[in-house]
Amino acid sequence: MDYPKRQLMPFLSFNGNAEEAMNYYVKVFGAKIEMLNYFKEGQGGDVGTVMNGIVDFDGCKLLFLDMSKQYPAPDFSWATSLMLTYEDEAAFDAAYAAISADGNVMMGPAAVGNIRKCCWVVDKYNVTWQLVWE
Repeated sequence: MDYPKRQLMPFLSFNGNAEEAMNYYVKVFGAKIEMLNYFKEGQGGDVGTVMNGIVDFDGCKLLFLDMSKQYPAPDFSWATSLMLTYEDEAAFDAAYAAISADGNVMMGPAAVGNIRKCCWVVDKYNVTWQLVWE
């Protein structure tokens, strides 16, 4: 895989449901799957699970991997969150409605300082999102 030089990209490790999460984020956030490769025999992971995948959020990329059953990934924590900004209130509201329906709302949506709406939601995969409409 040819990685871009000096670019910070969040990398999420799942336990067998990375592809499901990728498809969920495409549906909820209108992102696009840019790349998806699966483990094959002898590649060090569980055959048929995600070896590497990229979801593109309008130029911001999020990487995905399924850990092997032998070495499971630790649980995600709200100590780390992914912030996604919106220029359009309707798009913010739609994303919030979708992700909060299956998740746990920790805050909001509410106005905070100069921000018109923001929320903090742990999704059904235990990934924490901060959605912001400025």
